[in-house]
Amino acid sequence: MAEDRNITNNTPATAEEDIIVVKDLKKYFPTATNFFGKALGYVKAVDGVSFTIKRGTTMGLVGESGCGKSTTGRTLLRLQDKTSGEVLFNGVDIFSLSKEELRKLRPRIQIVFQDPFSSLSPRLPIGEIIGEAVREHGIVPPEEYDDYITRIMKACGLQEYHKDRYPHEFSGGQRQRICIARALALNPEFIVCDEPVSALDVSIQAQIINLLRELQQEFGLTYLFISHDLSVVEHISDTVGVMYLGNMVEYAETDELFANPLHPYTKALFSAIPIPDPDAQMNRIILEGSIPSPANPPSGCKFHTRCSECMEMCKYCQPEYREIAPGHFAACHLYNTPEMNAKYEAEVAKAAKATKKEEPVEKAK
Repeated sequence: MAEDRNITNNTPATAEEDIIVVKDLKKYFPTATNFFGKALGYVKAVDGVSFTIKRGTTMGLVGESGCGKSTTGRTLLRLQDKTSGEVLFNGVDIFSLSKEELRKLRPRIQIVFQDPFSSLSPRLPIGEIIGEAVREHGIVPPEEYDDYITRIMKACGLQEYHKDRYPHEFSGGQRQRICIARALALNPEFIVCDEPVSALDVSIQAQIINLLRELQQEFGLTYLFISHDLSVVEHISDTVGVMYLGNMVEYAETDELFANPLHPYTKALFSAIPIPDPDAQMNRIILEGSIPSPANPPSGCKFHTRCSECMEMCKYCQPEYREIAPGHFAACHLYNTPEMNAKYEAEVAKAAKATKKEEPVEKAK
């Protein structure tokens, strides 16, 4: 009974409490199966990701296309099953819940998708799209239903007369407001924003970002904000995580990360941010090559094939994701302790010796 009360209790906790705790989350997709249905290989979309999000804050999640950002967001909401790891929401493991318990939890964890048009039913009017789940979960009594939907719509910049209109009658920015209203109507505590502004014009992006910030202050929301746009992430986020090929390579508070990036991949990403000054000199870091396949990632550090600071141990040993400075985590051999270097150098020597043994011996002429 105690666990069930934790699931359904809406009592706000202290601001410093971790509302989301992700521990070593993995999500693998099989690439092929044999006759008996056993997987022959995997795409490691999310490969051991860990982070925390404090109540009432926003965590930005950035990285190149295909690095596993969206898969991370969908998996931690249990929209798809995990391969391993833990996701704790208010201290409760989401993947340990029964179907009935998960159904009770659903209104409190919501998602706003990237494409507002494809995520809205073309056959339903806007009032029904926003209110369908409200009625299903009994968020408000039936007699208060219409007024409640109107209040939610107005909070998101929509008018009452929009209720009877259909998605195709709205612009892209208005459709995204409808998606935000649909999530907000369930009175959530945590919302995954999966690239919510990437399909919108720049001027509309600013309006949606400002709306999300206003709603966060008014309703005490917590966001995981997934995006390609580092300028947007810097503007809205309290903390930022950087992903590469399924792994978290760096995590810190926003100001700290942008002022002092540690990982070479983070430095390369930040060097590509345009500066609104024609006289400013940009020191671009050009990454060589393309992203390796997640179905066949490189050994050691997955970034070593594109890293200008690659060392021999990077090719054989995966770096440890650890706290380099207070609250600043990174996975890079550049910040190893002397003891760690000695350990990894021994592994490199062992691997090099094994490789030399496997090389074919040339026949004597």
